[in-house]
Amino acid sequence: MTLFLCGKYRLIYGNKIPDMHIRLAMIVGVMFLKIELKINGKFRTAEVSASERLIDVLRQKFGLVSVKEGCGAGECGACTVIMDGEAVCSCVVPAFQADGHDILTVEGLEENGELDVIQQSFIDCDAVQCGFCTPGMIMSAKALLMKNPCPSREEIRTALAGNICRCTGYVQIIDAVETTAARIGVCRR
Repeated sequence: MTLFLCGKYRLIYGNKIPDMHIRLAMIVGVMFLKIELKINGKFRTAEVSASERLIDVLRQKFGLVSVKEGCGAGECGACTVIMDGEAVCSCVVPAFQADGHDILTVEGLEENGELDVIQQSFIDCDAVQCGFCTPGMIMSAKALLMKNPCPSREEIRTALAGNICRCTGYVQIIDAVETTAARIGVCRR
């Protein structure tokens, strides 16, 4: 088990193995790691097994249920969160790999009881139907707008390509992202 962990870790990180994981590899029989994450602006710690995924930690240990599991393989986007400014599928990120990183979920978008502009735009543009895919869509769109505050419709489509919605047909979702860009004030349409 120890060698597999080391080998797997090398595959994920190349030749860089942080001290914490070297210590783990040296201790036979250790089943849990203590990780620290910054989740929605707050530092949180958790003990995780080597096989736990980020989605499991977010939902089960921190109660962040906006992070949905659809496919478990990184194909549907329902579990999308923002990790260090990048949209990632939390169902394929090993929890220990998120150690020391900044994670943002839909729960972290609201400020002082007010919805984030992107959340309000999704409501106003009727981009929410059953709601299962909505948090992942919002986080993918948020990551796009953090990098590119005035995306074209094609750039929006590309950013959302990893998110599946069976209800809306995507037109309202793309409209919601465009509306958000206009409301932020950077993009004039």
